[in-house]
Amino acid sequence: MADLKGKTLFITGASRGIGLAIGLRAAKDGANVAIAAKSAEPHKHLPGTIYTAAEEIEAAGGKALPLIVDVRDEHSVVEAAAKTAETFGGIDICVNNASAISLTGTEATEMKRYDLMHQINGRGTFLTSKACIPYLKKADNPHVLMLSPPLDMSAKWFAGHVAYSMAKFNMSMCVLGMAAEFKHDGIAFNALWPRTAIATAAVKFALGGDAMMQASRTTDILADAAHLIFTKPAKECTGNFFIDDTFLHENGVTDFEKYRVDPSKKLVIDFFVPDDIPPPPGVADTLASMMGS
Repeated sequence: MADLKGKTLFITGASRGIGLAIGLRAAKDGANVAIAAKSAEPHKHLPGTIYTAAEEIEAAGGKALPLIVDVRDEHSVVEAAAKTAETFGGIDICVNNASAISLTGTEATEMKRYDLMHQINGRGTFLTSKACIPYLKKADNPHVLMLSPPLDMSAKWFAGHVAYSMAKFNMSMCVLGMAAEFKHDGIAFNALWPRTAIATAAVKFALGGDAMMQASRTTDILADAAHLIFTKPAKECTGNFFIDDTFLHENGVTDFEKYRVDPSKKLVIDFFVPDDIPPPPGVADTLASMMGS
């Protein structure tokens, strides 16, 4: 399998969780990773900063560039992309991982929270992609990846949290449109989404504590899936909305037990997983209810 040695990744929200896991997987190949996040100081609930992430990237075999970036701030993003290209000679891969969540109904959603989700999820993804595109056009096998769901317009995905769903699907609409817009430039735009809850500090803090963590998969499943996407030919692999285990299974992975935090616990299914994308063989028996149900 091809690797990412010498490739440069620009990853938003990479100080912890899924973003960091994707960076660490690339670092094992000897990649360069720009850690674009706001976490310069430790969070009271969430572990990790851009600097601790950089240490992990370096220890894993990569080169790291910690950057204080607020994806809501155009100057911050444009400057960070330029600094990354200057430091490493270009940008090969852009990962839009930064996201905000509030699973509140319409009446309970404060407008400042609505604005935050749309500024980070939709606008931030659009802005970060836009800032990286000039550099991606010069790359050999350029990829942009959104950590966002398939565009399944079912009411059940919206009813309980309209504001969050709108913001999250904005990221996926960027995939749909940009994949077509930049097809002739050879830049791949794809989305990746987990079938199950993923064990991150954010999930523990916001969605269900230790019980939810035990009913989750590790971030490794998304890191492995992202790595596989990045090693695909960009001109042939674009405009896709991948579910992690289905995509991995289609590419020869059969062992999904290794990704479970606690094999004795049923896995909670994530939001936004379409009914017409069934799990790989054997996985259905490990699944429990949908998150939030």
